[in-house]
Amino acid sequence: MLWVWIRNKDQAGKTGSIQRSWIDQKENTMNRKFYYCTVFLLLTYTLLAYRDSRVTKQPVAKDERPNIVLILADDLGFSDIGSYGGEINTPNLDYLAANGIRFSNFYNTSRCCPSRASLLTGLYNQQAGIGEMTTDRNLPGYRGHITENTVTLAEVLKEAGYHTGMSGKWHVSNTLEQPTPAAQLRWLNHQEDHPLFSPLEQYPVNRGFEKYFGNIWGVVDYFDPFSLVSGTTPIRQVPAGYYHTDAINDTAVSYINAWSGEDKPFFLYVAETAPHWPLQALPEDIKKYENTYKAGWQPVREARYKRLVEKGLIDPARAALSPRIDSGLTWQNNPDAAWDARAMAVHAAMVDRMDQGIGRIVNALKQSGRLDNTIIIFLSDNGASPENCMRFGPGFDRPGQTRKGDTIHYPVNKKILPGPQTTFASIGERWANVANTPYRYAKAQSYEGGIHTPMIAFWPKGISAKGSITRQPGHVMDFMPTFIELAHATYPRAYKGHPIPAPTGISLLPSLKGKAANKRTLYNEHFGARYIREDNWKLVSLSSDSTWHLYDLEKDQTEIHDLASQHRDVVERLSARWFQWAYAKGVYPKQPQK
Repeated sequence: MLWVWIRNKDQAGKTGSIQRSWIDQKENTMNRKFYYCTVFLLLTYTLLAYRDSRVTKQPVAKDERPNIVLILADDLGFSDIGSYGGEINTPNLDYLAANGIRFSNFYNTSRCCPSRASLLTGLYNQQAGIGEMTTDRNLPGYRGHITENTVTLAEVLKEAGYHTGMSGKWHVSNTLEQPTPAAQLRWLNHQEDHPLFSPLEQYPVNRGFEKYFGNIWGVVDYFDPFSLVSGTTPIRQVPAGYYHTDAINDTAVSYINAWSGEDKPFFLYVAETAPHWPLQALPEDIKKYENTYKAGWQPVREARYKRLVEKGLIDPARAALSPRIDSGLTWQNNPDAAWDARAMAVHAAMVDRMDQGIGRIVNALKQSGRLDNTIIIFLSDNGASPENCMRFGPGFDRPGQTRKGDTIHYPVNKKILPGPQTTFASIGERWANVANTPYRYAKAQSYEGGIHTPMIAFWPKGISAKGSITRQPGHVMDFMPTFIELAHATYPRAYKGHPIPAPTGISLLPSLKGKAANKRTLYNEHFGARYIREDNWKLVSLSSDSTWHLYDLEKDQTEIHDLASQHRDVVERLSARWFQWAYAKGVYPKQPQK
């Protein structure tokens, strides 16, 4: 109508003459009606336009949903960090603990890639396709990558309007080849092309992450990591002075800074590689701990236990310090005491450097004004590692030379000290036993030393009981329902044409609010190591021995007193339930253990 009115104005020359001609022509009723209708519509249009202009000037409702930062350490022991009884200097993690909540009964799935698969999907790891490692066994629970019938935290939160970014270790995709050390070196030196490290559709940026920088495979040289990518682009060369832990955390900081100007929440997954072997750290960090571990395994372990009790994380009446593993060798008779003390010093230095980077993440959130409404979660993917990586030698993701051509040593005889780029070493089972104080066994086992993780939840706006400890059991698969609730997101029944199983985790928000959570039963299986935990009972077996052992965790949290022979009825009932779960969740088909 506005266009009609303007056109008539142009034809008549003056608006007034147009109006008078229409009014004077009383015999033309249609023209009179048309005029009044036009004026009415023009007034209505003007009022509506004015109202719309006023509406657009009103402030848009602020998105009050919290940012989410999920930090996952690699092979960190239960008692390594300061707020969990450790002597390692971790002031930034201690700050998060003092102003948040610590979980004393939080669980992973006992190894890196299965835990990551469960954490990212909210499912048991076999349901997500990673029952073992990253090799495809052509069985539903053992495809070696996060399968298409799942959704990741990033995919769900991205659909809900979150920015999504990741830095660090992926390790939930198929590794496409096992290159020799010589082939790695040729590729790093630009002497030959290299195929993708995993199928492209399995990369983080194709599983919901807008941004990604890190290592696709599991093991890295900290000074010159293999399988390093930005997005999907392989990184052939790193700058002088590169250290991977710093790069992971500084990348996380850059994401926070890039998003700080927007009124849009973000999900940031920081997957640390520290302190996973090889033992490689910066000299200034190693120096801090050069005398810390010279007293040996048992004094350090006993001191950690004492601090755990003092902090209220352990009740000595229910959790005695378990016997030291392989106790036949004393520190005083240890011919490799100097090497072993140095190994643990490097492990501590790696944890220290990780904490420094986490401090920069916290500071970036503070500087951007986002810290108060950011929930930060910190935990480990499994217990400390008992592996002796020196025996593995070069191959697969373990190089034989540096880029400069220096030999990388695997010091089986412990004659070359760990720490620099030119050695691949690990702390071994005795120091892993210390790192996992007060629990028995370590990574890859279903005993508490393998599956029990420190877990800190920090959220100034959402957690009021600062510095508190919750004894509610939690699991890595619980992050999916927790973050969905925080983000007001929707978990899909189907995604990209694939049906999606319902999450097996539960929301942790009641625990964060100090409320009691519903009782639950937890299960695990990894290379034959397995458990079921129901109420106070835990039925468990080692990977090397399928015999079931029964413990009353209400009275014996460190699994010292086996009650299987006294409660055969409980063993039979829980064993039946475990097998029922195993067949339902994809542990089988494979040869079942009795």
